[in-house]
Amino acid sequence: MTGRSPGLIGSMPAPASAAPGSVAYRQATRKKVGILAGFTALLLLSLAIDVASGPAGYSVWEVLKTLFAPDSVPVGQKIIVWTLRFPVALMAIVTGAALAIAGAQMQTILNNPLASPFTLGLSAAAGFGAALAIVFGIAIIPFAGILIVPINAFVFAMLTALLIFGVSRMRGGGVETVVLLGIALVFTFNAALGLLQYLASEQALQEVVFWTLGSLAKATWTKVGITAAVVVLVIPYFVKNAWALTALRLGEDRAAAMGIDVTRLRLLVLMAASLLAAVPVAFVGTIGFVGLVGPHVARLLVGEDQRFFLPLSALAGALLLSLTSIISKSIVPGVLIPIGIITALVGVPFFLALILTNRSGNWK
Repeated sequence: MTGRSPGLIGSMPAPASAAPGSVAYRQATRKKVGILAGFTALLLLSLAIDVASGPAGYSVWEVLKTLFAPDSVPVGQKIIVWTLRFPVALMAIVTGAALAIAGAQMQTILNNPLASPFTLGLSAAAGFGAALAIVFGIAIIPFAGILIVPINAFVFAMLTALLIFGVSRMRGGGVETVVLLGIALVFTFNAALGLLQYLASEQALQEVVFWTLGSLAKATWTKVGITAAVVVLVIPYFVKNAWALTALRLGEDRAAAMGIDVTRLRLLVLMAASLLAAVPVAFVGTIGFVGLVGPHVARLLVGEDQRFFLPLSALAGALLLSLTSIISKSIVPGVLIPIGIITALVGVPFFLALILTNRSGNWK
């Protein structure tokens, strides 16, 4: 026994020295889970307040009663909550989540904190496609009918994504090329949109301007369902590649050394994120800063680990747009201000604050 004691005693410190790291990891994980739970609770509260706010004011308790016991409330209250307000409130949440996830993954694969569906030109392309339908009645897909505007917007956004996809596969089509191409596309489509606005009639011009400002006013259960379905279909791909996306933040060379096909991963994620951004933009118009601010909030709180970064980006984007929806109905009673105006007013100073508080440059 005495001969074995030194070996046993000598082996004891190893687990003891590893314990502090393990405890710290568990504490950090619990903290991140707590942050996710906190954002979820805030989002649910914001959803209830969003549905309750409006010209016909209801309390949160009345809203909950209408949602869970609709037969016990007046018919008018049931129609206002279920038909008018609830789709708008849910559209804000699914749109905010979709744009934030798309922005988060574009920032990840391009290693650029300013990457988003807007800086890559997808939203500008969607706006131009919608303007073609509004001003001249041009349908990219024949027999689009009443869906001509969202279909045009979606097709142009995806064609732009395919163009970026193609250029990125060309020789020398690296990350910098993709970002510069996105900037060029933004200016190109904005110039083309300005030309259409100049040629448009007074009525068409008002509609184009209203669409480009972004609005949830025309949200329906069908639009909510389509947008939510796209989010549900795309997210599993990101979850499946969570480890690879986290490793990509260490640098392309190190990710490739781990056996990750960086080129294939980047291209597939770009297409998935483009689809995730194109659908809500086709329905609600261009809404800025959600795809930028949401991921930055998540990154500052939980870091780059996709297991926490991805869901918190979605929650932060959803909460941001939900709160913006409440504000848009509260500034002028009885008037629903286009939500894109509010996101710009709120997003610009908030984004500047994020930059100023992260001046150490610890993005990489």
